[in-house]
Amino acid sequence: MVPESPELQRTVLLAGVDLASFLGHRDQLIADLEAQHPEVVFHSRDQVLTLRGPAEAVRAAEQVINEIVEVARRSGAVSRRDVQEVTRMVHEGQGETAAQVLSEPILTVRGHSVRAQTRGQRAYVDAIDQNTVVFGVGPAGTGKTYLAMAKAVQALQRREVAKIILTRPAVEAGERLGYLPGTLEDKIDPYLRPLFDAIGSMMDADVVPKLLASGTIEVAPLAYMRGRTLNESFVILDEAQNTTPEQMKMFLTRLGYGSKMVVTGDITQVDLPIAASGLRVVNRILRGVEDIHFAELGSDDIVRHNLVSRIVDAYSAYDESTRREHEDSAQRQKGDAR
Repeated sequence: MVPESPELQRTVLLAGVDLASFLGHRDQLIADLEAQHPEVVFHSRDQVLTLRGPAEAVRAAEQVINEIVEVARRSGAVSRRDVQEVTRMVHEGQGETAAQVLSEPILTVRGHSVRAQTRGQRAYVDAIDQNTVVFGVGPAGTGKTYLAMAKAVQALQRREVAKIILTRPAVEAGERLGYLPGTLEDKIDPYLRPLFDAIGSMMDADVVPKLLASGTIEVAPLAYMRGRTLNESFVILDEAQNTTPEQMKMFLTRLGYGSKMVVTGDITQVDLPIAASGLRVVNRILRGVEDIHFAELGSDDIVRHNLVSRIVDAYSAYDESTRREHEDSAQRQKGDAR
């Protein structure tokens, strides 16, 4: 019979943080901590947070809180996702690096810091710093495009590049849009609108139109890249799962001097009617090539509603089950043929 862990009480001083912002509306942080550490009782008074419960659980919770406080001190705010991620890292024995991984901001926009919120996202951001071409592959909500956009704006502000080029293939997502009215720009705007929205969230509203007008920021369909050499540019290809192998090759060979490319996509959401996805093919061709990195993000890196992670996992399980059924059926047919 395993002896029960003795009860322990510890206090954490919440110095150096904005207490109201740190605890959140109606002490949401306390509720999140209680959900992640059900054996521990948390109580906040003034600048002191008290923990009480089984010794082992209290020590783990204390380490989580210390790391979360450090994240708040460095980045100015913590999210509910931070509590989940720090708790996971502590349980996996990596708690001592949590604040370092999660707190380093890429940008500060209107008082809000843009930063990686998971280990996978941090590895993705570091890969962009260390490689000329990076493929960010993963499901919706993992921050592939958002973080790439933040790195692009950072590079422009630091004068590491002269312009930002954002592009994506104009492929309809499972529905026919028909003949759209208006100019060519009006027709392609629905495909490019997510990129305009993303860049708008990274910079002041009055700055973006000026940069677009001057060509410092360019948003264009992938077809517009043909025949060009992209020098001193930070180039992002979004929705790359909807490129053909030929389009992917065309895009990658646009790379010029002083440039960096980030290619993002989700290979589980291919909208191409017939052709193979260029993102799937390039993974087999270029993996292992020096200065090219494939960053793979998963459901643990999703920073949208928690339900999105469960939806992605459920679809992945369904796809795997369907694949196995097809393989078993093919094997049975071969056996019958013999």
